Amino acid sequence: MAAWIEEILSEDKLLHCGHAACAGCGPAINVRHVLDGLAAAKPESKIVLVVPASCWTIIAGIWPVNAFGVAVHLTPFASAAAEASGIKAALRLRGQEDTQVVVWAGDGGTCDIGFSGVSAAAERNEDIIYVLNDNEAYMNTGVQKSGATPEGAWTTTTPTSAPRSGQKKDIARIMAAHNIPYVATLALGTVPMLRDFRAKVTRAAEVKGFRFLHVLGPCPPGWRYPTAQSTEIARLAVESRTFPLFECDHGEWRITFRPKHPLPVSDFLETQGRFRHLSPGQIQTIQAHVDERWGLLAALGSALHD
Repeated sequence: MAAWIEEILSEDKLLHCGHAACAGCGPAINVRHVLDGLAAAKPESKIVLVVPASCWTIIAGIWPVNAFGVAVHLTPFASAAAEASGIKAALRLRGQEDTQVVVWAGDGGTCDIGFSGVSAAAERNEDIIYVLNDNEAYMNTGVQKSGATPEGAWTTTTPTSAPRSGQKKDIARIMAAHNIPYVATLALGTVPMLRDFRAKVTRAAEVKGFRFLHVLGPCPPGWRYPTAQSTEIARLAVESRTFPLFECDHGEWRITFRPKHPLPVSDFLETQGRFRHLSPGQIQTIQAHVDERWGLLAALGSALHD
């Protein structure tokens, strides 16, 4: 077994057993690697976690219960970035500037309801790590469409008779347009993807200023797939280039994972009930948009390289 995997397996887990996440919750795996990766990168630093209204305000537990091995602040939908900014300022005044302030927010609280606060904190270059846990809908309130819901998907507000029209919000590039120090997309599914994931978490821990991590969070009840398939579906999302892995480090773009043999987008879509209603023509349209987005990433300029 590789030494770096042995190190990961031996880490203290900052998400405790017995939490209230659904069976097979992809984000539960993701948050473990984000928090444990940050702790491993800066073992001398404490972590404060800020969580806006989402599944994770429930999973974290009701005081005095805490599912995490770090301090947690729960906030309303729109104010996580503002509260994280205030916490960081207060810690700085107390001489605890090295404490890592981390937002763990959903796509609704990031792309929609809370976007003004996120954008403002990024514009000020607040010294926080903002993690978008993207499960592509408002899952905690009943699987309603969000700005991150993908093209053609079923939700309770975009039923199969009128599925999601248009493409999901390209939030990572929107955040990069704020000229913040670091933006990256992350997903788990294979050992190389885990290596990529943890390398980006480590890089986020090293950088000062506003850092934005966009993490794909497969959701069994919302995406309609068996609970044992979360990491497999994340793998298919990456290898079909539906969810490309890249980073923008101080303005320098880089695709960090290039599938050797890209899969057709249908291999990803057919695993989930939320896409079961799509016709072959609709799938072809989605494939064309996936190819177009990949081409856009590959053409971001001479700074984008392997």
